[in-house]
Formats: sequence, C-alpha cells, structure tokens
Amino acid sequence: MNSTIAQLKICLAQALVATFGDDYANVDPILVPASNPKFGDYQANVAMSLTKKVGKPPRAIAEQLVQNLDVSDLCHPPTIAGPGFINLTLKPEYLQAELQAMQFDPRLGVAPVESPQRVIVDYPSPNIAKEMHVGHLRSAIIGDCIARILAFVGHDVQRISHVGDWGTPFGMLIAHLRLSYPEALTSTENLDLGDLSTFYRQAKQRFDADAEFREAARLSVVQLQAGDVETLRAWKIVCELSSRSYRATYDLMGILSFIERGESFYNPFLPEVVAELQQLGLLVEDSGAQCVFLEGFTNKDGKPLPLIVKKTDGGYNYATTDLAAIRYRVQVDRVQRVIYPVGSEQINHFIQIFQVGRRAGWITDEMEFVHTPFGLILGDDGQKLKTRSGDAVPLKELLDGAIAHARQDLEKRLQEEGRQESADFIDHVAQVVGISAVKYADLSQNRTSNYIFSYGKMLALQGNTAPYMIYAYVRVQGISRKGQIDFENLGADAKIVLQEETELVLAKHLLQLGEVLDLVTQDLLPNRLCQYLFELSQKFNQFYDRCPVLQAEEPDRTSRLMLCDLTARTLKLGLSLLGIPVLERM
Repeated sequence: MNSTIAQLKICLAQALVATFGDDYANVDPILVPASNPKFGDYQANVAMSLTKKVGKPPRAIAEQLVQNLDVSDLCHPPTIAGPGFINLTLKPEYLQAELQAMQFDPRLGVAPVESPQRVIVDYPSPNIAKEMHVGHLRSAIIGDCIARILAFVGHDVQRISHVGDWGTPFGMLIAHLRLSYPEALTSTENLDLGDLSTFYRQAKQRFDADAEFREAARLSVVQLQAGDVETLRAWKIVCELSSRSYRATYDLMGILSFIERGESFYNPFLPEVVAELQQLGLLVEDSGAQCVFLEGFTNKDGKPLPLIVKKTDGGYNYATTDLAAIRYRVQVDRVQRVIYPVGSEQINHFIQIFQVGRRAGWITDEMEFVHTPFGLILGDDGQKLKTRSGDAVPLKELLDGAIAHARQDLEKRLQEEGRQESADFIDHVAQVVGISAVKYADLSQNRTSNYIFSYGKMLALQGNTAPYMIYAYVRVQGISRKGQIDFENLGADAKIVLQEETELVLAKHLLQLGEVLDLVTQDLLPNRLCQYLFELSQKFNQFYDRCPVLQAEEPDRTSRLMLCDLTARTLKLGLSLLGIPVLERM
C-alpha cells in the first residue's frame, strides 16, 4: 500500500510526461501538504519551477497539467490557485478504502522500503569505568529511536556501541587500584560502579598532581597494549562491572540491546590504518607526530590544521580509533549508511574524520556517513544540567527522580478520584510514565536544540508529552471496556463511513504515518514523529468530543469504533518506534 503522497506523485509524473514529454519524467512535482485546509489536502508547486524551461507563465503551465492529471480515484477535481498552485482534496471514498485496508494490516499501511540498506547506528557509547551521567542520555534515546524506525521500514540495522574502553584512562585507573586498592582487581564482587567512579576521580587527581604516578599510569597502558596477563585481567574486571551496570540502566530505559565494540576492538587495526594513510601519501610528519592536514581547517596563524593519527610518543588517539572503525565498517561490515548520534560539540571531529575517510577512499559516493548532532540538556538556570556541587547529574538519579515524580502525581490523582489500585499497578504505571516522559521530552525537541529539563512539564497530562499520548491510547481502551468491545472482531462486513468533519480530519491524519516515517529516515529528526502523534491525539480527542461512539446508531457506531481502534494502534506503533510502551489503564 503506497502512501497517499507517493500515489499522487505517480499521477503528477504521468501528467508531466503526457503534457511536456518524456524529458519531464523525473521532474520533482514539489508536492507538499496544503498550508491551509481551505486549499485542500495537498498542493503541487511544480508549475512555478517550470516557467523558464517551458517558457510560459506558471498558471498556464498548471492549467495544461491539470488537463492531463488523472487523480479521480483519490481526489476531487484539482483546482488552481494564485500564480499556479495545484490544489488537491482527497475524496471520502478514497479515505474510507485506505482505512479499510489498514484495519487488517499490522503495519498500518506503511510499506517496507524497496531497496533496504545495511545501516549501523553508533550508540550509546559510554565510557567504561565512569558512572553514566545526564550527558549520556540523549545519545541513547535518539540512537535507539533512529535504529527502531530504520529497522521498522525494512533496513538491515546494526546497533553498535563504540564504548571507551582503552588507553590512558585505564592505565591511570589500574595503576591507582594496584597501589591503593589491590583487592578490587581480583573480582567484580569486591566493588560496584559507584566505587569505580570514586576510584576514577581519585586516580585523575593523582595523575594531575604526581609525576611518579603519571609514569606508573603510562607503564600500565604499555602493559595493557602489550597484553600483560595481570593487567588484562584487571582491565576485564573493570569492563565487566561497567558493562553490567550500564546495561541495567539501559534496560530500565527500554533501550534495545546492542553490540559492544569498544576502542579495544579496533586497537589491532591501528597500525594498518596509519600504514595505509602513509601509503596513500596522506600522512605528513609534524613536530614528530604523524598527521593528515585537513582542507578547510586552519589554526590561529591561518595555516592548515593537522589531524594527528599517531602521536610523537608512538601512541594513538580517538581520531585513529574512529578512522579504524570507518575502515572496518566499510571493508568488513559492508555498510551503506553509518549514523552517529553524538553531541554538537563533536561536529568538527566528525567533519575531519569523514574527510580523511573520503580522501583515503574508504568512504565513497555509494555510502553515507552522517553525524546527527544534538544539543545540551539544561537546568532551570539555562546552564548545563548539574548537581548543586557542580557535577554532572548521574543518569540513574535523573531516571529515579522521574519515576518518583510520576508516582507522586499518580497517587495524588488516585486520591482525588477515590480510586484504589494495587502497589504493583502503581509501581508499573509510575515507571512506564516516568521513563517515557523523560524519553518523549527529549525526542519531541528538534535534536539540534538545547532544552530545559523539567519534571513538571514532561509529566503534564496536557500538551505535547508522553502522558498525553499514553492517555489518548488509554481512552480508547476505556471505550473497549465500557462497551465490552472486541476491536479485533467488529465483523467481516464492518465498514468505515466518513461524514463528519472531525472524522475526515482524523482519517486524513491516520494515513500520514508512512509519509512521516519516510521523512524521519531521511533527516533523522524524531521530533517529526512526536509532532505527528501529538496532532493525532489532538484530532482524536476533537473527534471523540464531537462524535458519539458507543451511543451512535449503526453504521456510524461500528465505523467510529474502527476509527478509535486505528487511532490506538497507530499511537501504539508510533510510540513503540520512539521506544515508549503504552498502558491499558493509568
């Protein structure tokens, strides 16, 4: 089942060929949703773009096109407005037929892509040995959502977490534990991640202040890279503990499982990367370091800026590892698209490594490596969200706070309504609503923007929030319970009949899910899906308030029950693509 916009584009393409010849077969019809409902549902602006090529005024072009435009199965006769806009209004009969087909389709009319790609989404990529904080939230939420949507539309998606598990921080930590807490390096049972974070802070302070300790840390790195058995065992204990801890946090958040490929995974390939760059003539020695000089980047003196891939001491850095990952993903994973949901502060880093990847011939025109930057999470003061002591807020603390606030809101509402619910019900609803509120508040923003973190706003039952979306779904389940309706068995001859304005508005919106998902797969902006679901909830509530459902006479009653069911299923599917579950009651 092609989306409405896809069907209309086919009709417009046929009209262009019929009017102006085969040379116009691939002209973009510039078809967009109408800016105002009084102009119809869609608007084709192609006539304006053809003025110079055809040599006629746009309105004359539009008039010619309309004569050859057959959209009678979908729309009322097209109209022309202004200088040459072609306005298209969908027929109720078309809407009814499309919704009827959706009723028996688990994908709700969203067809899989015709040419699936192999895609890697690189997230959530925390640093081992450090407690996760609020800064790790957005990568996990955005990456998980993008991966879910791409997989749903039919792409072969690999979720890979490029964890920081190698290099100087580990040498520093292992040296500190050896000197001060040797018992910690015998088993993960002797410490937890909170201890590890404390040890890491102590090790960093020691590293900054003590030259002798810096040498011990450097030696530990050398031993780690050389495969020293004792050092590797200590490293594995630290990695295992960290992985177990952050996996528990991601499970709480509903983040789907992913493959861990840390910096250690790419460590054996680093010499090959440097050797290949050398062979290609891209490396230049600068102050003892091996560098690639970048196009478009200059230092303060206006000279080309180097990207260091091998330091003066022979060591490697993040750029080298990221280049090794690019090379591996192209040559071994055979990817066509790699997506990096990483903060905006890393924009230059990704521009630089992608440039090197292209110049090395690893990234070609047939593939896309894309950084999807996102902004900061801010506190009420408009500054980076921090604790009172100035530290980054631990992620677990932030999530627990959301659950606690959701529980408080729920218990207050239950008391006001005089409802008695079990402790299990309260626990489950508080966790689902709390975590969903945090995720939705993040995803509903344009990811490139900063946003202010507020439990009050994100947990509100009104507005563009997770509770509002979930409540719209719950409302439909309430109709089912009240009327003892089995939505799956409304009858083989059940028909959708659209007569009221709010029914038509809701029907048109239900058919737009595929179009929205298509946009998100292109520009990787999940807030488009959030906005679609928010408007769907609004349009459903307007329909429900103005059109009786259970009290309606047939055939309106069954038709409206089908509209309610399609709305609930669309909400459930859309929210699941955001990583948000629904509730039957709340």
